[in-house]
Amino acid sequence: MIKYTSDRLNILFKKLRSKDASALGIFITAGDPDFDTSLKIMESLPEEGADMIEFGMPFSDPMADGPAIQASSKRALEAGGSLKRTLDMVRLFREKNNFTPIILMGYYNPIYNFGVQKFLIEVIEAGADGLIVVDLPPEEDEELCIPAKERNLPFVRLTAPTTSNERLTTVLQNATGFIYYVSITGITGTKDVPIELVTHAVKNLKEQSTLPIAVGFGIKTREHVEKVNRIADAAIVGSEVVNAIANSLDADGKAKPETIQTTLSSVSYTHLTLPTSDLV
Repeated sequence: MIKYTSDRLNILFKKLRSKDASALGIFITAGDPDFDTSLKIMESLPEEGADMIEFGMPFSDPMADGPAIQASSKRALEAGGSLKRTLDMVRLFREKNNFTPIILMGYYNPIYNFGVQKFLIEVIEAGADGLIVVDLPPEEDEELCIPAKERNLPFVRLTAPTTSNERLTTVLQNATGFIYYVSITGITGTKDVPIELVTHAVKNLKEQSTLPIAVGFGIKTREHVEKVNRIADAAIVGSEVVNAIANSLDADGKAKPETIQTTLSSVSYTHLTLPTSDLV
């Protein structure tokens, strides 16, 4: 059986903890606004301070996402994006970078259609480091979570302000890699992160799990990142970067010469952590 052996996530978090530092994660949608532009943005993110990349697998019905990320999926699909093309991008990224963790985030339908075992093998062979599948609750662990664990591939669980302690026990049972705390209820990109509530929630999670805690949703500014990184192991920025891509496009939704640099400039939130080059 082909198994995941790279351990990039654990290496990252151990290095950061040894320096009393936290990670910056950046979300982009694979293939937005097109394959080549998206790949160049992805390849440049570590140099701009991203410690890990949350790589969205484009899907036609991203129900947990707000308008910005829904639009990014639409652009990617219209430009020929697919699960196969997403994995192709990961492979190309790994030709130049073998240390930055990549977490694939998306929905189960494209994975199911692709074939679960085929998907897991190709994810591992491409060089990705974990999965977040937002529409598979713990009750459906046999579908993908357990097969991923059998191959040692991290399967990240989402928790939210509405997750009770009783429910949390079930949610965390098969979680690996890290825990992703969704700081707000509702869809992505619509509210600011509530720091006081996040502080309490992260403390509670740390009492119930030894896994690193990442916080996402509502993180829009450098100040947000700095506050989250004082209490959690990682802050994840998504909609703001995706919006930077959208705002840089021409009237037809195509990349302009400045799209890549405009997007990278938006990743200026950093960086209470080490420069990524120090984590090799």
